[in-house]
Amino acid sequence: MAVGILLVGGFGTRLKPLTNESPKPMLPVAGLPVTEHQILAAKKAGIHTLVLATSYLAEVFTPYFGDGSQWGMKILYAVEKEPLGTGGAIRNAAQLLGRDEEIVIFNGDVLSRHSIADQLAFHQQHKADVTLHLIKVDDARAFGCVPIDSEGRVTAFLEKMENPVTNLINAGCYIFSPEVIDRIPLDTVVSVERETFPALVAEQRPIFGYHEQAYWLDVGTPAALFKGSRDLVVGDFHAMADCVIAPDATITGGTSIGARCQIGAGATIDDCIIGDDVTIGADASLTRSFLAHGAAVAPGAVFLERYLSKRADLPISL
Repeated sequence: MAVGILLVGGFGTRLKPLTNESPKPMLPVAGLPVTEHQILAAKKAGIHTLVLATSYLAEVFTPYFGDGSQWGMKILYAVEKEPLGTGGAIRNAAQLLGRDEEIVIFNGDVLSRHSIADQLAFHQQHKADVTLHLIKVDDARAFGCVPIDSEGRVTAFLEKMENPVTNLINAGCYIFSPEVIDRIPLDTVVSVERETFPALVAEQRPIFGYHEQAYWLDVGTPAALFKGSRDLVVGDFHAMADCVIAPDATITGGTSIGARCQIGAGATIDDCIIGDDVTIGADASLTRSFLAHGAAVAPGAVFLERYLSKRADLPISL
């Protein structure tokens, strides 16, 4: 058993305009918020208590997730008044947790199908202070890389470089032994990637990399968010509960449709992400567009790479 912290406080700058009205972890992917996919993965791994470390638009999370009972776990909330960086957010959220179980940290903009349970077992087997999930990418130049030795022990944390020494990168899921958490100063801006982890390695503490080459995606850009949604949709489209879709509507391209949507006769929808309670009029045509919760599309309207909410109609670039 373990407890967890989900880092969901980022501004989502790379995802604008999709994050103008919603924090990035609450954007829908295949009909569910990114955060909900992560909660389901945490539950599967046996995590019984999860703290959501929030900041930007923090008020959005509590009405949706409540106390976590719907997911069979306990959900708590730690709100940062000012952004504290990854390390500061972890230390702030950890005040709500005990120190008798491993603490699993999730980056809030990652979709991963790796086995958290196996990562936990690896961590315990190696009596590690910290265990990071690592994946191998074809080109690590866009990432910091994490070299390991033959036993899986991390030997360095390296910034982006033109000739990476390894193609293993940090995949954004960390397991901390409880006593390590308290090494991070409270109420201080700290980066675990640039400060905490390198300091632990320099002290020759047992920092390990767990390499599992499972599905992994950073959904930090509009193009990546659309890809993540398509990857989780089986068939031409997926619709959540209580949708009314005209029989002659054409929906393709891995489109995801939220709950309680109305799609009119003759509508054509391809490669779109559609939120809850959206109305799409007859003969409307939508391609590679994002419709926020409650948006309405007029009959016959044409949208190509657009972001549409109740308050805005803006272009997006995929």
